Amino acid sequence: SPRPNNTIEYNTTDESLTAMSSPSAALSSTKSIIHVAGYSSCGFYRRAASVVASLSLLFPSKLQVVEHEFPSREAYREWLIHGGSNGGPPSLRGSSSGVGFRDHAAKLLENTPTASSGAKAKQHSSSPFCWLSSGTDLDPAAVTEFIGGCDDTLEWCRSRCPQLSGPSTPPPAFFAKPIAKMTPDDHAPNHPYDYDLLVLGGGSGGLAASKEAAALGAKVAVLDYVKPSPAGSTWGLGGTCVNVGCIPKKLMHQAALLNLGYKLDLPHYGIGVTAEMVEKNYGMSADNEPAEHSWEMLTTNVQNHIRGLNFKYRVDLREKNVIYLNLLGKFVDPHTLETTDKKGNKGKITASRILIAVGGRPTPLSCEGGELAISSDDIFSLDRDPGKVLCIGASYISLECAGFLRGIGKDVTVAVRSILLRGFDRECAELIGEHMKSEGIKFKEEVVPTKLVKLENGDGSNGKIQVTFSNGDVEEYDTVLTAIGRTGDTSQLGLENVNIAVNPQNSKIPANYEQTCVPNIYVIGDVMEGCPELTPVAIHAGKALSRRLFGGSTLPMDYRNVCTTVFTPLEYGTVGYSEDDALAEFGEENIQVYHKYFIPLEWSLSQSRGEHQGFTKAIVHKPSNKVLGLHYLGPNAGEVMQGFGTAMKVGMTFEDLTETVGIHPTTAEEITTLSITKDSGEDAKASGC
Repeated sequence: SPRPNNTIEYNTTDESLTAMSSPSAALSSTKSIIHVAGYSSCGFYRRAASVVASLSLLFPSKLQVVEHEFPSREAYREWLIHGGSNGGPPSLRGSSSGVGFRDHAAKLLENTPTASSGAKAKQHSSSPFCWLSSGTDLDPAAVTEFIGGCDDTLEWCRSRCPQLSGPSTPPPAFFAKPIAKMTPDDHAPNHPYDYDLLVLGGGSGGLAASKEAAALGAKVAVLDYVKPSPAGSTWGLGGTCVNVGCIPKKLMHQAALLNLGYKLDLPHYGIGVTAEMVEKNYGMSADNEPAEHSWEMLTTNVQNHIRGLNFKYRVDLREKNVIYLNLLGKFVDPHTLETTDKKGNKGKITASRILIAVGGRPTPLSCEGGELAISSDDIFSLDRDPGKVLCIGASYISLECAGFLRGIGKDVTVAVRSILLRGFDRECAELIGEHMKSEGIKFKEEVVPTKLVKLENGDGSNGKIQVTFSNGDVEEYDTVLTAIGRTGDTSQLGLENVNIAVNPQNSKIPANYEQTCVPNIYVIGDVMEGCPELTPVAIHAGKALSRRLFGGSTLPMDYRNVCTTVFTPLEYGTVGYSEDDALAEFGEENIQVYHKYFIPLEWSLSQSRGEHQGFTKAIVHKPSNKVLGLHYLGPNAGEVMQGFGTAMKVGMTFEDLTETVGIHPTTAEEITTLSITKDSGEDAKASGC
């Protein structure tokens, strides 16, 4: 169900909001009550709510805004369309009538002066859903007129402020800044506790939050204690990203790219080519034979780099006046934690505010013998050559590990239960799978392992791992790596002592604006329910929270339009909606997809490379011409997509995109030259330079 009805609060300190003249000249004499319903991560909902809230601040006697914010798209659609909680009039709320708020309201508007808006409402299925009402309750019987979605609501606001509709003056409501509405936590400067802020977890988010809070004058400590993985791997300060995530993954991905470049690119650019080789190949260039690779050298250098980062983090905390404590913390009460050091000695520490930033750990394999599998916590420091590898799972972690292992010459198989890269664009995921198969990665589809057995060599030493699959196949591997998901690392926090319940499916903590159900306990990063599992997201959220807690800021973290890249052999950069989600959210009639295949120029001299193609597409909202999503498959995907992320955050239209002059010759330029729509049926392969 949605949060309780509240009039949205917005920051009105911007001078631009004073530009409007007399309220009586802009709005009618009667007070309008406008309801805005949507789900929390929807950018269109946030935009519509922001604009109408700003208008209500300027005309408080003429307009009241009531927001109905749902925690997820699924919960919102259940209410709107299917008649879930609060989905109908009082007699039907919470029932299984199967009729949502939308259809109830549309039915009740029949034979009224606003019947046409009711017919329009019945066709509306996206977020937000905005209407005028005679009251503040969530009751379809009180609906007097359906306004529409985001664009219709903005137009409704403009029609109430005609003096703002001139071509040279943007509506000042667009400049309103949302406020994170948080519950008071009773923090006071003269509190009796050891610290103003105690951070549990020394990962990227926790470190960012602690340093920001200290810079704002808070007394801060960070508790960080790495529990060994089931295979025994441990690491230093810095969390998942630095030690067993983004950093070592990217370095090993680079090793794979360099190895592939040596084989497929260098000879075709004349590098290392002798006269004898030219004569042997009849004047043509040919791919190199695969190079030898030292796993020991790679892991040694990667781990040395990581240890250097661990040391820098400790120095940085000291320089920023943050106390670092290598202790494991467990809640005793909302302000007290029991601590345990590596020798088992116990103590206590108190804080006015506590931030949980412990991240997540790989979900273990649950079948018989599952303890024989390693995870991403172990692969980057593995003290032996991984040899023949089975990667279990179709997550981005599984596919990235499979990609760099194959890229350095390993025999790799991926076991997939259902689909690749769930949650990402389906077309792009399938193209990634096809490319990985062409690289020699084998896929066992629609299977799961049911049993793992450790075999012994003839001399009694450990041998291979025998894996039995659900389809009856039995195969042997040197290494089995599981990457079937991640679970919040909350089992030893003692959350039951402070009455914080986690999601039983993933052990993550629900929160509103990073604040848990206990007002002085906060949560950020991968351990927070609904938060994208991305390092920059945790860093930004941590900084934003500290500024609110200690710097007087009211700005929330913006989780919309966050760029990400999957470092598979064919890299995948994306921001915004997938095509599948856009069609489901806005309807096929409101979506236009522009797409293009291309061969990166740097691949064009190699015949082997030329067999592969890059791909890009833009998902566009027809009524507004806004770009809802961008997707790119090709070299340097992260570098390509980063700048487009900024454009997406400021509301880029497709016209903005195509009027941007590209940098030639680059693969990023291909995005700015999109022109062929999917529904046209035209060939989407690029031609010319």
